[in-house]
Amino acid sequence: MRQFIIRRILISVFILFCISVILYVLFRSMPGNFVDNMLRENKKATAEQVERLKHLYGLDTGLIEGYIKWISNAVRGDFGMSFAFQKPVSEVIASKMWVSFWLALIAFILELIIAIPFGIISATKQYSKLDYGVTVFSLIGISLPSFFFAAILQRVFAIQLGWFPVQGMITARYASQLTGIDRLLDMAWHYVLPVVVLTVLSVGGLMRYSRTNMLEVINSDYIRTARAKGLPERTVIYKHAFRNTLIPIVTMIGGTLPALFSGAMITERIFAIDGVGYTAWNAYIKSDIPFLMGFIMFISVLTLIGTLLSDILYAVVDPRVRYN
Repeated sequence: MRQFIIRRILISVFILFCISVILYVLFRSMPGNFVDNMLRENKKATAEQVERLKHLYGLDTGLIEGYIKWISNAVRGDFGMSFAFQKPVSEVIASKMWVSFWLALIAFILELIIAIPFGIISATKQYSKLDYGVTVFSLIGISLPSFFFAAILQRVFAIQLGWFPVQGMITARYASQLTGIDRLLDMAWHYVLPVVVLTVLSVGGLMRYSRTNMLEVINSDYIRTARAKGLPERTVIYKHAFRNTLIPIVTMIGGTLPALFSGAMITERIFAIDGVGYTAWNAYIKSDIPFLMGFIMFISVLTLIGTLLSDILYAVVDPRVRYN
């Protein structure tokens, strides 16, 4: 196991290096940058002012020279200064990611609570009305665009019925008065619609995945043997069959680690949730290259960590899995 982990870490370092090279070349090759966007607003800038701005934001260096300087700082956790926010990139990400984390964590917990049990029940009652209902619901969740579903919820529950706020994280007129538990409850009320969007749109894939793997397992020979021995159906399903469906499910769960911290860009944008996804959207609009590069590297690191954790959890879930 130790050799496997060390080998995977070394491979991950190499992958991150390749990602950093591709990322830097792509962003430096973009036709527009932060200075160009500023000049669109101020068309009276002279050539000297343009060169001074490019030097100030580090856009006048060569490709190789610029990459060496950037990667040497990135290894130490310094991704440069955000053009749009005038703060270090790492500081901006650290201040915004916890908003996205709590939003995504609540949706993720609800996803597990809903998807796995209903996927198992759907498999054990194959071709029943419940199975068809679960299938239809999961397909709807998979097919719905996030911006469309979010707009419907805003229209019905926020604008027409007035049950929930349309946007924001806290009621603006009471922002200075709310403290403690009252502030948390107000934020939770603002989180209801975004959480519903994230949960409904993500639950379908895991539900179908759980159903498919459970169907495969319950048709196995050892399940038929367990039933032939007279074991109760509940024991057969939840003790013998369910355990063997956990490995592919663990793969999906490990892959959700980046989503917990990286934010939901479209959903946060629609509901004006000031998380890292909404921040990344604003950085993209403003061509904030340092932030976008730091943000994508941040997601890449989380993705590799999530993959490594999934592989390690294989051995925990299934004792037959061993890494030499």
